Amino acid sequence: MTRVSLTALARDLLALAREADTGRSATTVHGGHDRSLRQTVMALRQGEHIHEHEHPGEVTVHVLYGRVRLVAGRDSWDGRPGDLLAMPERRHRVEAVQDCAFLFTTAR
Repeated sequence: MTRVSLTALARDLLALAREADTGRSATTVHGGHDRSLRQTVMALRQGEHIHEHEHPGEVTVHVLYGRVRLVAGRDSWDGRPGDLLAMPERRHRVEAVQDCAFLFTTAR
């Protein structure tokens, strides 16, 4: 069994993102490319975004800190701490409305 404090990890990654030239930081906490489930904590500085992309299968974003906006085509959804947002199965991107950290989960 592995135990990870998402709160502490979000805080640490956000500190790294604030200092990084890219304005982001991330680490995978469970699974990976060779597994059916992958969970990654990501942190973005306000105004930064994850470029539009697609994933086979299901995708969720659980907001841990700050505010995010998920965009898929002309549709968008805002999330705040505690929100769990399920992405439609199409191209999407994540934008930081404020400094933020979230758990990005993909399942194939």
